Amino acid sequence: MQASPDTTHVAIAPVPDETLAELLARRAAEDPDGVYCYFKDDVLTLGALNARVNQLANLLWRDGLRPGDRVGLMLPSHPDHIVAIFALAKLGLVRVPINVHLKGASLQHLFDHLAPRALIADAEYADALAPELSKLERVLWRGGQDAARAFEGLASQSAAAPPVRPAPDDILALTPSSGTTGAPKGVLKSDRTLRAGPQAILRLTGARPGNTFLLWESLHHGAGVAVIISALIGGTRLAMVERFSASRFWDDARRYNVTHIHYLGTVIPMLLKQPARDGDRTHGVRIAWGGGCPPDLWKTFSERFGVEMREGYGLSELITFVTVNPDGPAGAIGKALDYYDVMLADDEGKPVPVGQTGEITVRARVPELGFLGYFRNPEAEASSRRGDWFLTGDLGRQDAQGFLYYAGRKKEMLRRRGINISTWEVERVLAEHPDIEELALVGVPSDLGEDELKLFVRVREKAAGMPAVLDPLALIKWSEARLPYYQIPRYVAFIDEFPKTPTQRIQKKELPRTVADAWDLERSGYRIGK
Repeated sequence: MQASPDTTHVAIAPVPDETLAELLARRAAEDPDGVYCYFKDDVLTLGALNARVNQLANLLWRDGLRPGDRVGLMLPSHPDHIVAIFALAKLGLVRVPINVHLKGASLQHLFDHLAPRALIADAEYADALAPELSKLERVLWRGGQDAARAFEGLASQSAAAPPVRPAPDDILALTPSSGTTGAPKGVLKSDRTLRAGPQAILRLTGARPGNTFLLWESLHHGAGVAVIISALIGGTRLAMVERFSASRFWDDARRYNVTHIHYLGTVIPMLLKQPARDGDRTHGVRIAWGGGCPPDLWKTFSERFGVEMREGYGLSELITFVTVNPDGPAGAIGKALDYYDVMLADDEGKPVPVGQTGEITVRARVPELGFLGYFRNPEAEASSRRGDWFLTGDLGRQDAQGFLYYAGRKKEMLRRRGINISTWEVERVLAEHPDIEELALVGVPSDLGEDELKLFVRVREKAAGMPAVLDPLALIKWSEARLPYYQIPRYVAFIDEFPKTPTQRIQKKELPRTVADAWDLERSGYRIGK
């Protein structure tokens, strides 16, 4: 893609030098009674948020934490989690987000690799954390099962600003990459990059002060953090819920007069598979924005729920969105923001022709917003770069007008009978089956030295609450009219619940590659017609 801001880039305002600490203090001074966040029946104002953030920051300062120290956060989706995120930013501490569902070896890996000095955690996770506590100098607990949910010692602290001023490019977080195919890596995130992603959100969504975003994302993931920062920058409001729920999604949107909803991963298909209701369009939501909407569901979702779709593309290693599509063709991830150049490249780093699939590679036009590296992982960092270009591992194609389209993960390309297969392409077709709620396709070893295809299926529940009965052979016969023979899975296994990232992406690395417990097409005696 040639760098021409008139035709191949989307204009966006520069990222100012005002830090997160300064931004929060200014917004609280300008509009102390302004609503920042709704949570259940509570309302958190900007003034109250800043005061609580300062109290927690002063508590951490009193305990000896200083700029650059790494601090783990293992907290539920609650306004207190927002307070903790901003308190660390006020002190220039480096946030180490911890998924509340981690336990055992995965939790140990995070503590050993990212090595936080201190931890702020909810007492609910004390048992899972017990083996790691000896590695920490300080642990600050939030509440307990028989105590009020509050940070220990917070009420006695001053609400004045703490005695430190972080700089715009200080590192403030080690954000774990999604880790769907390997161990998570700690991505270095600066104050500036943490603010750039939210600016991209505001550019994509066209949000205005007073608009309300439904916040269902877990705050141990960068997408959720970007949303809470965007509310400070853009003057929007948050309607925070404890977890994503497809059945309650639109009720929550109506309750809080939500104007913008965010989607990632399997959110769009899950909402579409909810039973149709008379109130599907009786809400105030105007914009659905995010990444990963299956192109064939774009129009269906828009028409059923009466919302405008806004798609983009981003990744943990850069910012929330690298490309945005505020008004382009359906299914496109848009064009690059002014901050970046994007090129679709072959394995040698050369541009691929228009219409052909290549790896999405990104080069920062603003050096401070480029890939800042992985924490203590020089090998992974080096393998992710080719000169000035960051190698995303994602595939895309570009049309004649310069619009980009996502085409799956490079590492999820399987090879079967001499033919390359994109798992993403197969999954989006099979996901249309009316009895399938969710699915994932993986490769398993073949006697021929290539891949066989194993499909994991979570069956959709019927209206009466009983699961549908899905015959594997009937599914294979259904797929014959929709897939070429070499894309039809050999193995089918059923699963009650998929392991997922905070963005609702299925973690394929945790799905077993064994086939002894799976239905086998070859053993069934049925032969696929070619």
